[in-house]
Amino acid sequence: MAEEIKEEKTGALAKEAKKEEKAALRSVSSTPHIRDKSSTRSIMATVIIALLPATGVGIITFGPKTLLLLALSIGSAVLCEWGFEKITKQKSTVSDLSAVLTGLLLALNLPVAVPWWMPVLGAFFAIVVVKMLFGGLGQNFMNPALGARCFLVLSFSRYMTDFSYHPGWASADAVSSATPLAEVKAGGAYDVLSMFIGNEGGTIGETSAFALLIGGLILIFTGVISWHLSTCYLLSMLLFAAIFGGHGFDPLYLAAQLGGGGLMLGAFFMATDYVTRPITRKGQVIYGIFLGILTGIFRIFGPGAEGVSYAIIIGNLLVPLIERITEPKHFGYKKPVKAEKKG
Repeated sequence: MAEEIKEEKTGALAKEAKKEEKAALRSVSSTPHIRDKSSTRSIMATVIIALLPATGVGIITFGPKTLLLLALSIGSAVLCEWGFEKITKQKSTVSDLSAVLTGLLLALNLPVAVPWWMPVLGAFFAIVVVKMLFGGLGQNFMNPALGARCFLVLSFSRYMTDFSYHPGWASADAVSSATPLAEVKAGGAYDVLSMFIGNEGGTIGETSAFALLIGGLILIFTGVISWHLSTCYLLSMLLFAAIFGGHGFDPLYLAAQLGGGGLMLGAFFMATDYVTRPITRKGQVIYGIFLGILTGIFRIFGPGAEGVSYAIIIGNLLVPLIERITEPKHFGYKKPVKAEKKG
C-alpha cells in the first residue's frame, strides 16, 4: 500500500515537472539568447551614479534649496509609485530604483527658484500619469521626467522660466539674469568656459557640461548606453547650428550651443532611456539625427532658446515607426517575389 502511494506521488511530481518544463519552453524567446547579469536595479543605480557629478555641481552652485527640491522630487516619486501599486494591489517595484531616477531627473530639470510644491506635482504627473497609468516601467510611451517637465512648463511657465538664484551657500544677494543659451540666441555676451564648468544660471542639472560629460562617459564605458545615439544627436545638432545659426562654423558659438541648455543632459540621460528609444543600432542613429535636427529647429527658429525637452518628447512618439522601418530581417528571410501580370 505504501509503495502504491509512493508511486502515485512520484507520478504526480513527474507530471507537474513536465508541465513546468512545457511552460518554461513556451516562455523562452527564439535564438540567439544573450546572457547578461545586468538587472533593472543595477542599470538604474549606474545611471544615478553617473548623474552625481552634475547633481553635485548644482548643489554647490545653487545652494541649500537644491537639497530640498531633490528630496521632495525623489521622495514624491517613490511615494507615488508605492501608493499607486498599494491602491491597485500590484507588486511593489520601488526597489528597482526607477522611481528614484525619475525623481532625480525631474529635479535636475527644474530651476532652483520654483516653489516647493512643484517637484511634488511634477513627480505625481511623471509617475502616476505618464508611467503607472500606462502599465508601469516598460509600458510608458514617453520619458516620465521629461513629460512632467513639459507639463510644468506649459502649466506654470512663470516659475519654470525664473532662473534667479542665490549663488553658493553664503550669499544673500540673488542673481537674476537670462540663461547663457538665451544670451547666445539674443546675440549677447557669453562665457564658454563658465558654461563648461557650470557657474551659470539654468536648471539645477544642466549648467555644467563638464559634469554631464563625465556622467555620459560613465554610462558608455559601463555599457549602459552605446555611443551611437548620443553622438549622432550632438553632431547633428552642431551641424544644423553651423548651417542655419548665422555664425557659420564659429567654434565659440558651436561650443556655446553644445554646453548651453539641456543638450548634454538630454543626449546622455534622456534620449537614451531604454523604454522610449529605438532598440536597433540603426534605429538609434536615425533617432539621434532626428533629435539633433529637431532641437536645432526649436533653438534657432523657435521663440525660445531651448528645445531639447520637446524634441525628445516628439521623438518618443516616432520610435515605433523608426523601429518598424529598421527592424532587422530574420535569418533565412527572402523577399517575396511579385507575381507577373498576365497580358
